[in-house]
Amino acid sequence: MLYHLFDYIDNAFDFPGAGVFRYISFRAGMAAMVSLIITISFGKAMINWIQRKQIGETVRDLGLEGQNEKKGTPTMGGLMMIAAIIFPTLLFADIYNVYIILLLVSVVWLGGIGFLDDYIKVFRKNKEGLAGKFKIIGQVGIGIIVGATLFFHDDVVVREFQNPVSIEEGLVETPAFKDVKDMKTTIPFMKNNELNYENFLGFLGEDFTPYLYILLVIFIITAVSNGANITDGIDGLAAGTSAIIGLAIAIFAYISGNAIFSQYLNIMFIPNSGELVIFCAAFLGACVGFLWYNSYPAQVFMGDTGSLMLGGVIAVLCLTLRKELLIPVLCGIFVIENVSVILQVSYFKYTRKKYGEGRRIFRMSPLHHHYQKGGIPESKIVTRFWIVGILLAIITLATLKLR
Repeated sequence: MLYHLFDYIDNAFDFPGAGVFRYISFRAGMAAMVSLIITISFGKAMINWIQRKQIGETVRDLGLEGQNEKKGTPTMGGLMMIAAIIFPTLLFADIYNVYIILLLVSVVWLGGIGFLDDYIKVFRKNKEGLAGKFKIIGQVGIGIIVGATLFFHDDVVVREFQNPVSIEEGLVETPAFKDVKDMKTTIPFMKNNELNYENFLGFLGEDFTPYLYILLVIFIITAVSNGANITDGIDGLAAGTSAIIGLAIAIFAYISGNAIFSQYLNIMFIPNSGELVIFCAAFLGACVGFLWYNSYPAQVFMGDTGSLMLGGVIAVLCLTLRKELLIPVLCGIFVIENVSVILQVSYFKYTRKKYGEGRRIFRMSPLHHHYQKGGIPESKIVTRFWIVGILLAIITLATLKLR
C-alpha cells in the first residue's frame, strides 16, 4: 500500500525522498524491521492474551526429558507470525504482483488449516486435532490454486536474452530480450541447468501436461508443509530452520529479479520476481522475531498454525522462483525429519508382520526425538540442526556460480 502511495506522490508531485520506495533493498529492509517489531513488541501481549484464554499446549507423555515442564505453554503463536508476514508485505510490496498475491493467499490458507487443527486440540480438547484427510484436502486445494496460477497466468513468464551482459569485461548494456510463457525450472548442480516441464511431460500429450504439473505442485507443497510440521517438535527448531531457508530464498529472489546479476550468475531471470524479496524479508523477520520467545526454554509454541504455514510458504516460494528441485537440499532438515518418520513407521509395520513384533530403526521419530532419547540436551540438538541447515543453504547457494 505504501509502495503505491509513494509511487503516486513521486510521479504526481516529485516529492523529495518518495522515490526511495522504488528500491527493493529499502522496502525489504523496512519489511524486515516492521516484521520484527510486530513479533517482538506485540508478541508478549499476544502471549499474555493466549494465556488468559488458557490456550496451552497439551503434551503427550513420550518419556522425554523436560517434557512435562512444557505442559500449559501457550500455543497458536503462529498467529503472530502470520500477522508479521502479512502486514509488512501489504505495506511495502506491490500488492498487484501475481507472486505476492499467491503467497499471501498461501499464508492465509495454510495458516487457516493449522488454526483449525490447533483450535480442535485446544478448545475441543481433542488431542488428534483436525482429521488427517481434511488437512490433505486443504493442502491439495492450495496446491491446485498455486499450480494452476503458475501454469496458466499470463504474468508468470521467464525472460530470454539474446545479448548476454558481460560484467567481467566492464561492459554493461541492456540486451535484447523477449518474455516467454515457458514452464522451465532449474536443475541443481548441472551445467546448462534448465528443464522444461512441457517438453519433459509432453510425451504424455499436451492435454495432460497441466494436470501433471499441478500434481507435482500439490506433492511439493504437501511434503514441505508436513516436513515443517514434523520438525516443530522442540524449542526453536522449526522457526530457526525456516529463517535459514528464508534467507537463502531471499538471495535467489533478489538475483532472479535482477537482469544483470541473473545473467552473470547464469540464473533464470523471472520478471517481477524481485518483489518476492520484500515478502522473504517479512518472512525472515517473522521467524527471527518469533525465536525471541520460542528459543529454549520456549515461552510460546507456534502450533500447526505456524508450522504448516511456514513449510507451505517455503514450497510456494521455491516454485515461483523455479527452484523447486533444490528443495531436497535447501530444505534438507525437513526432508530428513519426514524420511525418519516414514522409515520408522514402515520398518515397524514390516517387522511386526514378519517377526510378530515391531522393531524400530530410531529410538523415536522424528529424528530430533531420537537424539533426545540419547540424552543430548534439547538446546544442543537445535543448534546442531541449525548448523546443518546453514551448510545445506551454503551448498544450495553454491549453485549460483555453476555455469
